[in-house]
Amino acid sequence: MKVKKAWYTLTHWEAWHYNIKYVLISPVWVWYSLRAWSFYFFSPANPVLTFGGFEGGPKQEIYDLLPKESYPNSIYINTLFPLQKVQQLMIENDLIFPVAVKPNVGMMGLMFRKINNFQEMTLYHETMTVSYIIQKLITYPMEVSVFYYRYPGNEIGNITGFVRKEALEVTGNGMSTLQQLMKGLESRPNFKPEEWQIKHRLRLQQVIAAGEIFKLAWVANLSRGGTMVNIEDQKDEKLLKVFDALSHFSGQLFYGRYDIKCTSVEDLKEGKNFSILEFNGTGAEPHHMYGNGNTLLQAFKIIMFHWKVLYNIARYHHKKGIAYKTLREGMRFTKTSNRHFNHLRIIDKTMPVFY
Repeated sequence: MKVKKAWYTLTHWEAWHYNIKYVLISPVWVWYSLRAWSFYFFSPANPVLTFGGFEGGPKQEIYDLLPKESYPNSIYINTLFPLQKVQQLMIENDLIFPVAVKPNVGMMGLMFRKINNFQEMTLYHETMTVSYIIQKLITYPMEVSVFYYRYPGNEIGNITGFVRKEALEVTGNGMSTLQQLMKGLESRPNFKPEEWQIKHRLRLQQVIAAGEIFKLAWVANLSRGGTMVNIEDQKDEKLLKVFDALSHFSGQLFYGRYDIKCTSVEDLKEGKNFSILEFNGTGAEPHHMYGNGNTLLQAFKIIMFHWKVLYNIARYHHKKGIAYKTLREGMRFTKTSNRHFNHLRIIDKTMPVFY
């Protein structure tokens, strides 16, 4: 099994580590850095976001730029708050169990959990050492990613990618335990059996009913074993109009990827029954390069196109007086972010997944 998985990884670029894929085209990034005379040439692209919405910025500043009805009802929790205050804030903001919780500064679904009761909330609160968000749990059946950009001064933007995201899950047969069903996933890229066995240790020996879909992860990230399905053919002017309106709402979001739950693509196009889970700005990966049968060269072309767009938007704002982040600022930010995410990885591995 290990040899088979290793061969799959070697022959499928989608399964390669992030750094391996991007180092091959890093000269292009260096070229834009030289043109701007700043390694952080991207930072003014979304002017009021930390480093333009790069990994390491708080989610709260993004939600503050969106229409309130477009994202889940949320409260922001300091880990120094006593549990009684957390409970009171939930009551005051009409948040009832089950809820979703995640770090205010997070990535790749680290420490995202569904919380069903105050006992589970107590465990989460006592485990977390960084500020986090409690949100209404969105149960719409479909999750999509929309990559959008708009050049400053233009009324109409562009949607470059539209994909459906599918979370890691197994289907019961009425005979096999969860642990046995998970063995069928061991050949999948990004599936880490030891990690998932720890997270689901409370239910490993449970027999999953025939036809029951058991979600191993509540987020559909590639790093969590999720998959991407291209739905490019469903893009149209109605869909673009929805995201133009979101971009114009604050006039500050020009480039990035929206991760959304909705009832259907049709409802999303009508601007109803959807909720924005995340907006990833300058650090967003164009997910439509996955799940589309692209070769590595085609994927590189997609990435480099988006880097060019990113450079042009940031350059426009720089000419209007928004400074690029300095090398010193960038190195400090990167060091702090890496330390933060490494800590989240450690606690995420042992924190149980609730159901």
